[in-house]
Amino acid sequence: MLYNDYKTCSCSFIFISQVFWPVLENKQLECTNKGKSKDIECRNYIRTLHRINDTMMYVCGTNAFSPTCHYMDINNGQLQLLGPPEEGKGKCPFDPFQKYSSVMVDSDLYTATSINFLGSEPVVTRNSANSLRTEFKTSWLNEPKFIYMDLVEENHNNPEGEEEDDKVYLFFSETAVEYDFYDKLLVSRIARICKDDLGGLRILQKKWTTFLKASLVCSVPELNLQFIIQDVFMLKSANWKETIFYGVFVPQAGVLDISIVCAYSMRKIHEVFSQGKYKEPVTVDSSHVKWIVYNQDIPVPRPGACINKQARNMKINRTLDLPDKTLQFVRDHPLMDDPVTPIDGKPKLIKTGSRFTSIVVDRIKALDNQLYDVMFIGTDNGYLQKAINLENEMFIIEEAQLFKNEESVLSLRISSKKSKIYATSLSQVAQSTLSDCRHYETCYDCVLARDPYCAWSKKSSRCASISDMTNNKTDLIQNVKTGDASSCKDTRNIQEITRSFVPSTTVHLECSPLSNLATVHWTLNNSSIQPNETKYIIYNGGIFILNTSMEDVGRYVCYSVEKVRERPLKQVMMVYILQPTQQNMDKPIKPLLPEVKTQSPSAVTEVTPRNIPDHSYPGQPKIPMPQTTNNIVLVLEVAVVVLSCLLASLLTYNICKGHIPLCCVNVGKKGDHSSQRIQPDGICDVVQQDILHNKTAKETIPLVSGFAKGDHVNNNNKGHCGDSQKPSITFPTLDDLKYIDDESEI
Repeated sequence: MLYNDYKTCSCSFIFISQVFWPVLENKQLECTNKGKSKDIECRNYIRTLHRINDTMMYVCGTNAFSPTCHYMDINNGQLQLLGPPEEGKGKCPFDPFQKYSSVMVDSDLYTATSINFLGSEPVVTRNSANSLRTEFKTSWLNEPKFIYMDLVEENHNNPEGEEEDDKVYLFFSETAVEYDFYDKLLVSRIARICKDDLGGLRILQKKWTTFLKASLVCSVPELNLQFIIQDVFMLKSANWKETIFYGVFVPQAGVLDISIVCAYSMRKIHEVFSQGKYKEPVTVDSSHVKWIVYNQDIPVPRPGACINKQARNMKINRTLDLPDKTLQFVRDHPLMDDPVTPIDGKPKLIKTGSRFTSIVVDRIKALDNQLYDVMFIGTDNGYLQKAINLENEMFIIEEAQLFKNEESVLSLRISSKKSKIYATSLSQVAQSTLSDCRHYETCYDCVLARDPYCAWSKKSSRCASISDMTNNKTDLIQNVKTGDASSCKDTRNIQEITRSFVPSTTVHLECSPLSNLATVHWTLNNSSIQPNETKYIIYNGGIFILNTSMEDVGRYVCYSVEKVRERPLKQVMMVYILQPTQQNMDKPIKPLLPEVKTQSPSAVTEVTPRNIPDHSYPGQPKIPMPQTTNNIVLVLEVAVVVLSCLLASLLTYNICKGHIPLCCVNVGKKGDHSSQRIQPDGICDVVQQDILHNKTAKETIPLVSGFAKGDHVNNNNKGHCGDSQKPSITFPTLDDLKYIDDESEI
């Protein structure tokens, strides 16, 4: 294992062998004097490691912003650096965090990096006896971020017998030059160069004569967003035209948490570069450059093409023999007009909730002898997702967390022979199997998952890897294409679960489908439940019942529904008996305010909507506040209760103060101070002088006065109608209260 002097990694390794490659003090001092961090940037980061043969490797490091390369040999299990170090400029980036890509082809190192300290001079180079590079022109490379580079052996096993040169393909993103925008617009690109390119004789000396690039399209039409490439994996085939590139893309703006996967056929890529039209820069208004389609005659041999049979018939056997007209054209027209579009013209997978960072793909033959491409995708929160292409549709089979602290997955590597996936983050390395069939506990789980690595063994009653059971395939049940699980026997024992609820609360009943390809369906007392924003919210994790009432009492059944051979397959997953809490069984249900929290002794999740977390369940919908139609009635009822309490308080106050006698009164004539009238029940009325016409400054005029029947009102009102000590009572008329004309004033 190569070991540099940057020691902050928290990984645990078993060191079989190691070699130290420290940064010299003078190099580190030079780096810090240029404004770089001594403890972070001015270290030696290994960025290039390529195998040359069984015992030799080529390795390059940043070496404190002074790229350096070494040959490294392994002999008897021991690593050692051979010979003096080589200049790494153009082979390795200066900046340890700069995007970079490389590939080794026949001992020649092809790289896409920057060749200066500031990182402002990007180039695509071949480091060999015949070294070549790209032009320093924005039409060739404009602030690129290099993603991936690999070789396609088009001259190997060519089924059509054509003489096609092997080509190196490069994937990157850059600032577009062909669009007229105020802000910079990033676009995804694919470029290619021919392996046998030797440069031009007079024009493009020591430069690529076969460098061409095209736009790489991967988008969702409904979103109208520009998606930028993040990682690429090449799935090789015996026939090079059947090679497929898989790429992961994220939006340029970054405002949406969405990622997509697109696949590109080598046939389409070859067609764009060999038959497509070119773009041409045209100067407008003496300063502005506009790119248009070039519709005039194209020079022969075709600009950017490798030396093929047609060129040899013209006695052009090397790129050094190409005419100046062809070389001049390709220097000024490196951009193709036709874009490279994905297979089927749409993404293979669209996923929200996480951002894809890396991808690898494995091709496996299932029990039906069909080949399936299984994708393993790393995310920015440390997860590994496994997806499969089924009849031009992608489905996520499973998801596993690789890094517990949610570190982003930086890179993925796959070993089909060992059935392993290797993932790296900034501080960790993880290893995972291509499939762990033990996760599928039942026959239905195993078959409906449509995992081509797994099949159900009827003999052992377990889900196992088909690679471990190749001798007895008749015992296995697997149907990747349709997920037909009719051969499975359901041995599950579904028990009814009783749940209680408090009226006017929200109840959550959990239920998950059998596979990621299935959905849940609910019934209440054998009647189908339809999603409703104000009553039922259904998702693939359960159901929320909003604003519960006695009408929600009953038997809830959750089904896992999946299409199998165009017919729905329904299986019971959960059964609930929902009933109100015991204290509410014999009480009428009264509406509750949304702020009232429920206290239920039941095990069911009974919460007010505002207490439901948005992140409790993957894909959980947000639950709206209950919408009560009686809100206005509730407000009026509260107002009436408050008013009644005020009136009762005033009445009690007057009784206690003796303002109200035991007898009833009638208003007498004006000026009559002592007139009395005996009522049939023996209670008399006392008539008092009108307070509006005869009152003193010391008199207290109550807002409201009243009267009541009875012998004992208060301590000052004990006598009968003849008592001279009885206090006088004031009775306001309607005119006295005329200033109270609004309910709000009360």
